[in-house]
Order: sequence, then C-alpha cells, then structure tokens
Amino acid sequence: MKAVIYARYSSDSQREESIEGQIRECTAFAEKNGITILRHYIDRAYSAKTDNRPDFQEMIKDSGKKLFDMIIVWKLDRFARNRYDSARYKAQLKRNGVKVVSATEVISEGAEGIILESVLEGYAEYYSADLSEKVIRGKKENALKCKFNGGTLPIGYVIDEEQHFQIDPLTAPFILEVFKKYDKGATMKDLRDWLNESGVRNTRGQPLNYNSIQHMLSNRRYIGEYRYRDIIIPDGIPAIVP
Repeated sequence: MKAVIYARYSSDSQREESIEGQIRECTAFAEKNGITILRHYIDRAYSAKTDNRPDFQEMIKDSGKKLFDMIIVWKLDRFARNRYDSARYKAQLKRNGVKVVSATEVISEGAEGIILESVLEGYAEYYSADLSEKVIRGKKENALKCKFNGGTLPIGYVIDEEQHFQIDPLTAPFILEVFKKYDKGATMKDLRDWLNESGVRNTRGQPLNYNSIQHMLSNRRYIGEYRYRDIIIPDGIPAIVP
C-alpha cells in the first residue's frame, strides 16, 4: 500500500509542534502496517470547516493520478469538520481508489465502522460549531465592555493590559492634524504624502497609501465610537478627533 499523510492545524496561535506530532503518529501507524509514505500534505492555520485549503485541494487533485491508495490523518477531524465536505470528498476519493484512514481512531471495515465514523464526524462538526458560538459569545462580552476584539488596530491607538483602547501619544497627534488639514482643504493625496514624509507607517510598518487615508477619514473610532457587529457604543473609547 502507498499512502500520503495529511496534517493540519486551524489557528495562527498553534505551533509547528502540532504538525510534527501528527506526522509522527501517522508515520508510526504506516510503519506498523507496512505502508509506504510518498509525501506529506500540510495546511497551516486553515480551518477544516471549509474545503478552501491549498494542500488539501492539491491532495484531492493528485488522488486522480492513481499514485497512492490511502490518505492517513491523525484524526478524522483533520480531514474535515463538515459532514457535507467529508462525504463529498470521500466519495471522490473512493472513485479514485483512495480511502481515508485515521492513525489514532480504530474504525472497523464493517457496518459498525460506518456508524462510528459518522459519529466521529458529527462530533467534530458539533465541536467546531460549539467552539464558534463560544468565541462569538466571548467577543460580544468584550464588546459590551468596549474591549479590543482583534483585527487591524487604527493608527493613533494602543491597547492596554486589559484590552482597552488608549490614545498613543506618538501617533495620535498626526491623526488629529490629518483631520484639521482635510477640513482646511488638503486632498487625500496631500495627506498621504505628508504622513509618509513624517515617517508615519501602517501597522505592518509600510508607507500609507490613498486607501489608508480614505479609511482613516471615515473611521468613527476617532470620534470615540466603539462598534462590533450590531453593538454601537458612543464614547466607548477615547476620542482623538473632537
């Protein structure tokens, strides 16, 4: 039997050790069962709730070349956390003569195996949905307290230890001056050039562009408005612009 290993983790906060552990256990399973590993397909920081994963899609495509007979995963939830995607891609793989095998979950070939695999896939989808609900609930609680919920931090602000917005004394004066200059007739191109000449950079350390200025001038956080989804709190954060 010839096989490939598919490994994945879903969050940027997870580390390379997660992948190494998955490959180690999959490799041990292959050696124990006399299976030859041809290559590894690895998706880093990609959720299994979606099939939009580069190496996953390449692996599915390569299965049609009849180069391997099996895909080994650490657990079935590495392959998919969506029952529709799981069934869809397993059917495609089956047509190509390839089966998906878990290195750590013992699933028999008979009728009981079908039930067990369905239960494991259903639990994986439940776990993913439950986790998503908890994350949204946590972010809503943060929003009600006007805490930073992630995303790109606007120039002019810093986040304190309690995750609240605070005015950055270094960059906030430039933001206020931008609004004053715009009020007096300066164009967005003028403002872009002035900020770049003054050494102000975006959060990635790159020069500002026209879109940066456009977004800056329409960002209601600068007047103190906190917004997260349908939660809007006037004066929820310190205002830079009167």
